[in-house]
This record gives sequence, C-alpha cells and structure tokens, in this order.
Amino acid sequence: MARRVVVLGGTGFVGRAFAWRCAAHGLSIQLTVPTRALAHGADLRPLPGVTLVAADVHDAAALTRLLAGADAVVNLVGILHGSAADFDRVHGALPRRVGRIAREAGVAHLVHISALGADAGAPSHCLRSKAAGEAALRDAQVPLTVLRPSVVFGAEDQFLNLFARMQALLPLIPLAGAQARLQPVWVRDLAQALWTCLERGAAAAGVFEAAGPQVFTLADLVRLAGQRAGHRRLVWALPRSLGELQAWLLEHLPGPTLMSRDNLRSLQVDSVATGRVPGLDALGIQPASIEQAWAQEHGGVKWMGELLRWRASHRDA
Repeated sequence: MARRVVVLGGTGFVGRAFAWRCAAHGLSIQLTVPTRALAHGADLRPLPGVTLVAADVHDAAALTRLLAGADAVVNLVGILHGSAADFDRVHGALPRRVGRIAREAGVAHLVHISALGADAGAPSHCLRSKAAGEAALRDAQVPLTVLRPSVVFGAEDQFLNLFARMQALLPLIPLAGAQARLQPVWVRDLAQALWTCLERGAAAAGVFEAAGPQVFTLADLVRLAGQRAGHRRLVWALPRSLGELQAWLLEHLPGPTLMSRDNLRSLQVDSVATGRVPGLDALGIQPASIEQAWAQEHGGVKWMGELLRWRASHRDA
C-alpha cells in the first residue's frame, strides 16, 4: 500500500518540484497537499498520486483532520518577509502545532525544511524563528529529519530570476549585502533529498545541510544571473548604511517586498555548509552546479521526461 504523506506548503516552489519528483518515481507515496486556494495548486492537479485539499494549515482543527491517518508529514512552509510576529507564527508556532498534532495522530516521520544559519542567536528574525521551529519539532518526540538549505534556485525561482529581470531594466544594480556568501542548491536536488528522506523513513532522522558544490558572493550570483539573461550590468556594492536605507525603502514601497532589513541581517550570516552535520552526499546525492542545473533544465532530465510521457499518455483518459 502506498504511504500517505501530507505536504504543508506543497504548492510553493520547492513543493512543486517535490510533487513532480514523487510522480516520476511512481505511486509508492500518495501526497495530500493542503492549500487555502485550490487555484494555487492547479499545476499539481494532473499529477498522479497528488490530492489537493482546501484547508488552512494554521487552523488546529483543520490540521488535525489532515494529519489523521498520515504516515509522514513534510513541512515546507516558510516566509522571507514579514514582522517578528509573522516569522514567529509561520516558523515557530506552526511547527510546534504540527509536532503536537503529529504525535497525537501517530505520524511515524516528520521532514522539515529549515535554513542554513538557523540559530537562536542569529541576527535576523527569520533565522531565529527557523531555529525555534526546529526546536519545537524536536520537542514533539516524533522521528524528525531537518534539511537546512542555502538559497534554492531553479527555472522558476524568485531569486536569480529577480536579479535577471532587474538587469534587463536597470543600467546599474545597487546591491546591499554584496559580499554575503551563499552556496546555492538546485531545487531538484532538494526535491530528491526530500524523497530520499521519506524513503528511508525514521532511519533518516537527523539534520542534513543542503548546499550545492559552489560558494558565491551575492554579487557574483547577481552577475551570473545577468550574464545568463544576456543583460549583465555593473553591480555597485553598497556600504552598510546605504544598504540599510535601500532595504528600508524597499520594505515600504507598494507591491511585493524585494528586500527587507531582516533579509539584510540574515545576509550577515554566511549561508554555506559548515560540515558539522552531514550533507547531501549522505543521502546519495551529488548536487549539481548552477551550470549543470541550467543545462539539464534546458535539455530536460530523465525524471521530467518520464513524467511528461506519462501525462501525454493519459491526456485523453
């Protein structure tokens, strides 16, 4: 019988890649993906083994119904922008609730996405709340796997693509936190890590650092994004005072927040693997470089091809 896995945050960037990875592997895992608006998961609806459910995961009663009978839970819910209260609600209170309800429901395994740099003494609300979420899940006494990724990239990411769009529009990129060091991980490698952890079950309990093979400064990544898009611009590394001003202005502009002062504080901590806990190699994964990932996304890879063929064969079914 296929195991039932509830995926919180499954309609997001990482969640979509994970659902596609599961679908390409076959039907040994049945995914239940809650979402407040079913339209948000429209591209997951055709996938085999994926069930979308309208639910608010912050509602305890709804979460109790979702986790009843589940074999495992994957928590991908996270935010980059918000107030201290927002971070505490999403990264702290939700994992605490998930852990409690999972224990009561008899869930056998929890898999949780955190972040490199998560620490109770970190300079940003985001990283401190990530650490609080990890601690809350450990307190639940359910076998727990924590994946700590660096920045996640891929064809649909909101990181490299944002900088590529900016360079198509602007002659100069003023950049706060330009010297911050990051170790980007391909979203498909992270999706494979999630799959492997679920396959291993409670035997995969522990913490794993999810980072790619290359370390870049933020400025290097901005230049790489521009070069890839054919619009490489000069990057002006802002001094700290001007960086704080830029972040404050971007916080208060109408529309989606591009950068906040809390983001800038997160960049004070290098988002690179420490080597103090196992990495993706411990899960049998050799992470792709940015160049390798771009080449595979352009040319297609085996598991995506398998899924596209499955969809084509069932299109008229």
